[in-house]
Amino acid sequence: MLKLLGNNIYLTVLSREDCKTLWNDFEYDFNIPAEEFNIGHSDEKAQQWFDEIQKLQGIQNVRLGIFLYDGSVIGDVALQDIDRNNRKCTIGIGIAKIENRSKGYGQQAIQLMLDYGFCFVGMERIAANTMDINISTQKVLKKCGFVLEGTERRAVYLNGMMHNKLHYAILKEEYLKLKNNVRA
Repeated sequence: MLKLLGNNIYLTVLSREDCKTLWNDFEYDFNIPAEEFNIGHSDEKAQQWFDEIQKLQGIQNVRLGIFLYDGSVIGDVALQDIDRNNRKCTIGIGIAKIENRSKGYGQQAIQLMLDYGFCFVGMERIAANTMDINISTQKVLKKCGFVLEGTERRAVYLNGMMHNKLHYAILKEEYLKLKNNVRA
């Protein structure tokens, strides 16, 4: 079984029960909304999410759970829309509870997935998108070596307002250079 080890977290495959836990634990951050408010989280929808993960796992996506070393699942991270011909994909991440956000877990998870994507899956480019109001994600992406490539102006309508969508990416050679500088 795949298990990627970080300092405070590890990544591994999600079970049906893990998906249910994440689904039920998700807390919407009204101060920093990053997605539409989703009413109707249910065990049935958690089961559908697990089934969707299984259907796409290893084909279009590699989605792993983010776990603390005590075994509790706190989020998920995924290489998505894998294009093996062009050796590129996107990365996405979610931390369920607000109390577990802004603690460095997301940055560790992204770094582990970048290493996996570039060194084991064979990707040459990994992209990420976020909204202009999601400052914490922008900071994490920059710390992980992502470069802002463009702004899609007024592209997302959320909670009665238009927001810019920011497009970031990191190339394999940029990642390896950053990784080697950290080790030196």
